[in-house]
Amino acid sequence: MNPPAEPPAETGTARHEPARGAPIFVDLTPAAFRAHLPQLLSVYVAAMKYPRGTESHRAPMWSEHAGRTGWQAVTVALPEDPGTFVGIAYGYRGDPHQWWNQQVRTGMRHTGKSREYIDSVLGDYFELTELHVRPDTQGLGLGRSLLYRLLRDRTERTVLLSTPEVPGEDNRAWRLYRRFGFVDVVRRFVFTGDARPFAVLGRTLPLEPHLAPPASTGPS
Repeated sequence: MNPPAEPPAETGTARHEPARGAPIFVDLTPAAFRAHLPQLLSVYVAAMKYPRGTESHRAPMWSEHAGRTGWQAVTVALPEDPGTFVGIAYGYRGDPHQWWNQQVRTGMRHTGKSREYIDSVLGDYFELTELHVRPDTQGLGLGRSLLYRLLRDRTERTVLLSTPEVPGEDNRAWRLYRRFGFVDVVRRFVFTGDARPFAVLGRTLPLEPHLAPPASTGPS
């Protein structure tokens, strides 16, 4: 595995795009991620339209995730306000002992998938845990750039994610995932503790070169 180089300061390493006015992408260390949790969770709550107070419930989980094997996080800010993150993407290497892995395994088994197939899907994967862009900055290609930067150097065989089901797959997240070649693994699955149906999607790695975003918005 080839993780990003460790930044020299606790705030991570900001890599400015050469084009004027281009977004600023930042690879965070675990310590920097935890330090910025309130700001990052505010992006998450706004993007997911969750009620206020959700941040306090999610913070311990996000903090624990930052200690998992293969963890990686990318954020983005706009040049007019470089101190404010407007997008976050992170994930880590999947493991059979993780709750999400066990839930997905159960869902696949209930849909009649063979043990061999389930083991092949869940044997070597990167879990794309969160990908969010603040609603007022959506439509600028930031989600595409975050996704590409997060996945471009991963060495796992596949990447998996879960996203809420929506009628006709008609939202930005679904269109982005389909554009990146994600296919169905489990549909209309209800995770323990959440009444909403989710889809589990996946695709093989590495990413194809044509998925790289334009230079004006893409990662350096």
